[in-house]
Amino acid sequence: MAQEQTGSGLLPAYLIVGSDDLKRRQATTRLKARLDEGFSAFNLDERIATPDLEPADILSSLNTLPMGDSFRLVMIERAEKLPKPVSEAIISYLADPNPACVLCLVAESLAKSTRLYKAVAKVGKQSVISCAPKKRWELPPVVIKMASVYGVRMDQAAAAELVSRVGESTTMLDSQLKVLSEYCRDAGVITLQDVEKNITRTAEVKPWDLLDAVSQRDAAKALSLYRLMQNPSQVALCSLLTSRLRELICARSLDARGQGAMLGSELGKQAWQVKNHLNWARRFPNGALEHDLVACARCDQALKSGADPNVAFTELVVTICVG
Repeated sequence: MAQEQTGSGLLPAYLIVGSDDLKRRQATTRLKARLDEGFSAFNLDERIATPDLEPADILSSLNTLPMGDSFRLVMIERAEKLPKPVSEAIISYLADPNPACVLCLVAESLAKSTRLYKAVAKVGKQSVISCAPKKRWELPPVVIKMASVYGVRMDQAAAAELVSRVGESTTMLDSQLKVLSEYCRDAGVITLQDVEKNITRTAEVKPWDLLDAVSQRDAAKALSLYRLMQNPSQVALCSLLTSRLRELICARSLDARGQGAMLGSELGKQAWQVKNHLNWARRFPNGALEHDLVACARCDQALKSGADPNVAFTELVVTICVG
């Protein structure tokens, strides 16, 4: 395994890989910031993998000595597109790399089974920098942390709504947070109302957004989301609502017995998947959830009997949310 460089404290090679473009950009920025600013124009060689890239050209750059007391950084974007001769040349180079140079390969995806991935991974334990995207349910805490960079606070509800409206691209989320932080700088906090007022929905509405709004008994939000859905299947949505109501009935039953913590295991779900179920279930009066389950059955029958799907499903949403 290659050792860390003397002086720079960096490994001879890194692979920054993953589809989260904001993470990739932040990782490359941190690495470039390690260069001596006075010699960065001479010691930084940035390339993009193209079909005409030549092995000799890349090897020449990698074996060039840096100017000053800094190190040389050779950065290749879209490394997953490297021509095979260049990839093989880099693999051979990594067996005995230039100790005064750091190679940084940046890729949106690169299989762990590839020779190039394995070659970089052998360089050191921290040579592969994962930029895999967060799952949607993991993003609100990340968004809250991102907001703090702009000097504003944000709660879970506002962050979740921003993810719902913008989608899962951290670059887009960061861009919208910058806009929101300007609007809310005096207050020092971004609220749910700020997000709803200033951020236009660009992400497709997911069924889970609608289910959550109905579970909150927020008719206005639920109907607004429903209207934004593109060619929804009302039969499928009705089925999903039926399943959600059954989960809430289970949550209410366990809550009444003081066993709410068992909900995840009872439903065969992860804790994060049911983290709001108890609070949602408490929003419904006694017997309301069972009544709504019957309403779902009537809606399903009406949909399959040729009723106007928009009217039937809208009436179901109003019934559940308003009673």
